[in-house]
Amino acid sequence: MTEALKLALVDDHDLFREGLSFLLNNQNSKPEIKEVSNGQELLDLLANWQADIILMDIEMPVMNGIEASNEVMKKYPASKIIALSMHANENYYSEMIDAGAKAFLLKNSSFEEVQQAIEAVMEGRNYFSPEILESIIANLNRKKNQPSKSDLTQREVEILYNICKGLSNQEIAEMLFISKRTVDKHRENILLKTQSKNTASLVIYAIKNHIFEV
Repeated sequence: MTEALKLALVDDHDLFREGLSFLLNNQNSKPEIKEVSNGQELLDLLANWQADIILMDIEMPVMNGIEASNEVMKKYPASKIIALSMHANENYYSEMIDAGAKAFLLKNSSFEEVQQAIEAVMEGRNYFSPEILESIIANLNRKKNQPSKSDLTQREVEILYNICKGLSNQEIAEMLFISKRTVDKHRENILLKTQSKNTASLVIYAIKNHIFEV
């Protein structure tokens, strides 16, 4: 018999926590769930109980989600954090990524999305709510100079930018006046260099390495 998944729900709104906990508990594989209302309570909880997944609200009193995520990753670096937010606020994304969050959900997401995010993070992947991904892509701006910390070539940065904007390889090829086969090869190299598996992972890489500003 496999051990139940351990989930920590961190949110200062009782109704949201209790509603999500109720839905999770009504699944065939019932997780072990602990609820706390802010980051400090989470740290107190983790001192005696290790969560597999932490669903972390960003805006909370006492200690917010960004502060809490930084502290959690310092003390428990294997933690898997899913950020929760009421709004698609781009200012939070890079801070939460730097703090160690692996996924982002809007609070109006469907329960199916919550399940998909949990599954993705448990499998070592990243996950964005579609609305958040669209918001990030819509607001991407190229920086004037490629940062030295990135080992991508200027052409790869250009292609990465257009991938993050949601363009297909064919559309990128037509825009840059190169063959689709060339774009395919560049995309393969970008995925390899950044150790990414999908567009969401590439967006995280781009923000974390300050290739684009949001």
